[in-house]
Amino acid sequence: MNTNKKILIIDDDERNIFALKAVLSSRKYECLSATEGMEALHILKSNKQIKIALVDMMMPGIDGYELIDMIRKDKMLKPVKLVAVTAQAMPGDKEKCLEAGADEYISKPINVDTLLQYLA
Repeated sequence: MNTNKKILIIDDDERNIFALKAVLSSRKYECLSATEGMEALHILKSNKQIKIALVDMMMPGIDGYELIDMIRKDKMLKPVKLVAVTAQAMPGDKEKCLEAGADEYISKPINVDTLLQYLA
């Protein structure tokens, strides 16, 4: 496992951030977090070492779909791998997230083994 990866966790629920940080930090990932879209964009633009962002799709204000679109339109942020994270596990949601520009999709509650495969 690559231990040099920095991950940005974007979620409006601090409990989700706490749980993900605990799991990923124990596996030697450095985790940063944002609770809303504009904060996430600022962190991504000011921290070029972030290679992966876990994006909650259902956030107030700028939702995950809008945020992914904004990230994909920024030339400097295009290399960031985006993993859509959602509690919405309805038929078609995965396709909708991938069409929006996410590289991967995972539903809540998160299967840690699946997430770690996406991060490898």
